[in-house]
Amino acid sequence: MTQDTVRPSGAVAPPAPASDWSLVLPLKPPALAKTRLAPFAGAHRADLALCFALDTVAAALATPGVARVLVVTRDAAAGARLTALGATVVGDEPGGGLNHALAHGAAAALALAPHAPLATLSADLPALRPAELARVLAAVPPTGRAFLADTPGLGTTLLACTPGNPLAPAFGDGSRERHAAGGARELRLAGVDSVRRDVDTGADLGEALALGVGPHTAALSARLGYSPAPPSGRR
Repeated sequence: MTQDTVRPSGAVAPPAPASDWSLVLPLKPPALAKTRLAPFAGAHRADLALCFALDTVAAALATPGVARVLVVTRDAAAGARLTALGATVVGDEPGGGLNHALAHGAAAALALAPHAPLATLSADLPALRPAELARVLAAVPPTGRAFLADTPGLGTTLLACTPGNPLAPAFGDGSRERHAAGGARELRLAGVDSVRRDVDTGADLGEALALGVGPHTAALSARLGYSPAPPSGRR
């Protein structure tokens, strides 16, 4: 006697997008950050770098599916501002540059939530929209690693891994090519410009302002003589 094979009555649903994300953001001490913005911001360069981080972290915390945001920084004053927003500040950077700092932050995130998916995100995304970041995270495949390229298409603004996979960050000049060569899948999504537009130069900031930046960057940019885009539609 044979047993009938049980078949689903309808189409099999794809795996649900991962949620409960841990996001790790690296923040260089603002006094040392964004040197290419000096011609635009002058004495306010460090303040502008901190504004980028504040707006990025606020948007990340407001993103559906994100459970925690960790910021790796050794700057106590910046850390206090970010903690007040709700971020967890990770100190004791091991040295050795950006990728070592991200690995340190990833270890801290795994200690807090061992079974949560993990992503690292640039801290200079002042136009970041929670809905767009949620779309990017939802597109990460259920296994393995994935990344999102920056607006110029040479770097990376987001690198993600699902539980059981190493983050293996390879940031720096040309990181898009390195992450792809390392086996991470590139996420090719339309309509997520705010997640791709990191800011290193005055021209970059102009593009971010056109997208609509967060309140900290908007206020300081206005003081510097740049009119931000209207806030409607940012969040």
